[in-house]
Order: sequence, then structure tokens, then C-alpha cells
Amino acid sequence: MATRLVDDAGSFRDPGGRIFTQDERVFRSVMPSAALAYEAARDSGLLRRLVDKDMLVGWEEREPAALMGSHGGARYVLEHPRIPFISYPYEWSFSLHKQAALHHLDVQLEALDGGFALSDATAYNIQFLGNSPVFIDHGSFIPYKDGDIWIGHRQFCMQFLNPLIFWSRFGVAPNHWFRGSLEGIAPEDLAPLLRWRHNLSWTVMAHVTAQAALQTRSLRKGQIAGKPSERHLPRAALKGMLEGLRRYIAGLKLKGGETVWGDYAQDNSYATSEAAAKRAFVSDMVAAAKPGLLFDLGCNSGDYSLAALEAGAGSVVGFDFDYGALERAYARFKGTRSNFLPLWLDAANPSPSQGWAQAERKGLSERSAGADALVALAFIHHIAIGRNVPLDMAVDWIMGMAPVGVIEFPPKADVMVRKLLAQREDIFPDYTEEAFLSHVGERGRIVARKHLSEGGRLLVWYDRRG
Repeated sequence: MATRLVDDAGSFRDPGGRIFTQDERVFRSVMPSAALAYEAARDSGLLRRLVDKDMLVGWEEREPAALMGSHGGARYVLEHPRIPFISYPYEWSFSLHKQAALHHLDVQLEALDGGFALSDATAYNIQFLGNSPVFIDHGSFIPYKDGDIWIGHRQFCMQFLNPLIFWSRFGVAPNHWFRGSLEGIAPEDLAPLLRWRHNLSWTVMAHVTAQAALQTRSLRKGQIAGKPSERHLPRAALKGMLEGLRRYIAGLKLKGGETVWGDYAQDNSYATSEAAAKRAFVSDMVAAAKPGLLFDLGCNSGDYSLAALEAGAGSVVGFDFDYGALERAYARFKGTRSNFLPLWLDAANPSPSQGWAQAERKGLSERSAGADALVALAFIHHIAIGRNVPLDMAVDWIMGMAPVGVIEFPPKADVMVRKLLAQREDIFPDYTEEAFLSHVGERGRIVARKHLSEGGRLLVWYDRRG
């Protein structure tokens, strides 16, 4: 028997429709206030063209009365395929954020060619299928009239353009800033950080510096910006603006620089035979568990994510703290259509539930409920020693992410662990293989274990389902 419909806590801002879930199914309501715009976009063929081009998530119309029950009032109910894992902009790498921005502009341009515009420019309307961006909000398309301004311009700058400028110009990831301010980086906050040479760019001057000055002047004078109906932007000018932003963003590059763990896959303590043994161990677990969604904690460049996919995992979400490693992982899988998504994670401070009522954006623990398996290779020492998390708590957190998985335990004699201990006192007497095995055994069944031939590392396959 199907369970009741559950409101998605992140979709309340649009009065034209809401997202609901029922078990594994995802629905969108289209209220009467948004019905005409939806019908126009649907009947024009725009929505179908975008789906056929893999730019928009698919949909099927369902009978509203049969589904909505007491919710009522919906003119249409759309059912969408479930996205394997919902991610947020503050979890994206530079390349993911850049691709999301370009995809949003491509959807805007495609819509404009069809006589439509987007009612907003929120980055949360972009999700990823593997590492390919896809637009998810069918209710954002509204009929366009020549002269209409770009309603979502400031929002696009705050959530796409400004974070990318900040990242590329200063070499500093904006993820912490974005996570603390879910609406992104305002032009008036970014502009004071820019140097004169940055303003030599027309895009920066027009979309950051000038916008910041206008906003500051309006606030100082207590002015209210003119309503959209009072402003005018010819279609050719709007298209030129969108295309100009696309060219500029496409040309942005990440500032170079070495990272601590970015070259880990090439410069580590493994012999080739050990790496092969790890791949085989992971493959055996995946073949037995048959996970639809697998987490790779500490994915680095994606070696074992690839092994999991080849062994039959439906999709893999890789997590890493190192932005350089994530860029390598993204580059490795880009264009392959593999179901692999590399995301940034600070395991000692993962994404929390936040936003309105502390529920609008779900925390990692809530979203991880859909994970069927995990691998945590060369990972646990980073939180147990690098971040002073007691070993039993580290094991508990990792095993709590998925019911079955593989965890690697590197002993203190391992060269990578010695690097962590090189500049600090060893205050970790309980960081031992015996303690690790005891903690795993208390929380689940040890299906198999394997010592690698060199270095003393231990692989453990656990199953907490019994």
C-alpha cells in the first residue's frame, strides 16, 4: 500500500506549485495560478525539446484528484524520475559550478528562442545526473514578451557568476561562504574585494561593480527599484547579455596550485598489486550488494568509484575534501556519461539541515538515507587523527551512512598516517587495528577482511543488516 504524499521542505517558495514525494516517487503540483504558463510551455513543444536534449528532467502528467487528496487545488500533477542524489551549490567543485551556470544559460537561451523566459535563476534548480547538469523546475517557464527584463539577473549573479569570479580570481573556494549565505554572494559583498585590474573586464564591471553601486545607492537613498513593467530590455539585448555571460563563464579557469592530497592516486604508498587487490575487494562487495546508490568517501580521482560502477553499482557519489582531487575526478569522468558525481565534503563538518525551519536544504545525514553501500578507502585516519574524532565515533558515522560497505584501516606505521602525525603529538593510543575491528564488529557483521601485502593496511567488508 502506498504511503501518503509528503511535502518537500525545499519547494515552498513558489506559490505556483510544490514538490511532493510518495515512497520513491516524485510529484510536482501545478496550481491554477501557474497552469496557463505550464500549458503554453508544454503545448509549444519547448519542454519536450529540452527533455529530448537532456537539458530538462522528464515528466508525465498524472490525475490530480487521485494523488493530491486533501491537498487539493492542483490543476496538474507531474511525476518526475527521481534524481539519485540531490546536491547543493556549496557542495560543488569549480567545474561542477561552472557547468551548472552554463547549463542554466543554455536553458535560458533555448527558452528565449521558443518565446519563453525563466521566472528565476536559482542554482538549486540545477541537479546532476552523473556529472551532467539537468534543469528540474518545469514551473519556471513563463511566456516572454519583447522588452521584458531578465527577472532573475541578480539571482544568477549571486548564485552562479559571483562565486565563480571569486573562485577564479582569488583561488579561494566559496563553498563556506555559500553555505553560510544560501542565496549566494551579493555584488555589493564581492565588489569591495576586487582590484582595479578585475574591473578591466566588461562582465565584471557591468554585472558586479555597477550592480553593487546601484544597490548601495538605492539602499542609501531609500529608493525602491522600478517594477519590471516599468523597465524595458529589447529581446536582442537580452539574448546578447545571456550569450556574453556564457562566453565569459566558459572562459573562466581555476587558479593553479598544488593540493595536499590531489596527487594521492599517483603518489601514495601502494604497490600496483595492492591497488589491484583493493579494486577486487571493492568489486566483490558491490557484486554481492548490488547497490543502486553507492557513496565513495574520500574518492580522490575516482579509481574505486570506477571499480564500483564496473562491478554493477547503479550510481556513485564520490566525496572528497580536496578540491584538486575533485577536479581530477570530474575531468576523468567528464563526457563518459558514467553515473559518477564528485562532491566536496568536510566529513568533520558535513552539510547540515538549514534554511527555513532548518529543513529547506537537507543535511547530508538525511540525504544519505538513500545510499545502499559505501566504500571508505584511505579515509578514516583523516577524521580519526587529522580531525581528532575518536575512532569509535568515526566508525559509527561511516557505517551509519550505508548498511553495507568496505572500510580501509591504515595503521600508524603507514606513510600517509605518519604524514598526519609528523607535525603533532601522537595522542591516539586507541587508534589500533584491534580497536577498529572491535568497533566494526559491535555495529555489524564482518563479512570479509584482507590485509594488503605491504604497509599493513586492512580492508574490512561489513554488513550491519545481520
